[in-house]
Amino acid sequence: MTVIKSLKTGEISIPVGNEKALVIDTMMGYEDVHAVVKSVTDLPVLVVNTHGHCDHIYGNVYFDRAYLHPADLPIAKEHMKFPEFVEECNKRGLKMPPFEAIRGGDVIDLGGLHLEVIELPGHTPGGILLLLKEDRILFTGDSINHHLWMQLEESSSMTELVNNLEKVMYLTDKADVILHGHARGTDDISLMNKMLQGAKEIAEGKTESDKPYKWFGGIGKQHQFDEDGSVICYK
Repeated sequence: MTVIKSLKTGEISIPVGNEKALVIDTMMGYEDVHAVVKSVTDLPVLVVNTHGHCDHIYGNVYFDRAYLHPADLPIAKEHMKFPEFVEECNKRGLKMPPFEAIRGGDVIDLGGLHLEVIELPGHTPGGILLLLKEDRILFTGDSINHHLWMQLEESSSMTELVNNLEKVMYLTDKADVILHGHARGTDDISLMNKMLQGAKEIAEGKTESDKPYKWFGGIGKQHQFDEDGSVICYK
């Protein structure tokens, strides 16, 4: 089964097998994620970060170790230096555990539940997806969602994103729903097709109607790819 727990910065997904449980991203660390997990199960717990951004790794401080794709390790280390985080850790006597490598093709066996790791560089170079085979759920972190940030320095070009998405479109036959990094419930797997089409439109220069997108790093653009207001943000 997969348990969804609501935290201040989004929902945290906890697939629970017969032998182990898995925490997929630990958010900002405002809440003791370990205590949240222990309210669900007493089984041993693994932690996997879908990418290295602070709002997905800071809660690692409540665990002994976490898995991350090596390509995102420099990003994680940089975010771990942010003054507010360092100050909070010092004040509360917390520290980040070591990262262990996880790569595409790895399979996480929870006992009766198996999650396959799929690489999807785009939002970050080491972004991963996790396919829960038995339940046909695709966990996508920030790599596939309704508000995709591609305007970051570490993000790939739009052409690269299109190419990388096309490589993983087979997943639309292996999963029915998506749970992404800031979800409030599930999305249909068709989100992948819609996002791919939006990325293609940007790559092809079909951006005449795109509006400015203001964020803390400056002003970029946003390209709507669905009637529900879903957008890809880019430079």
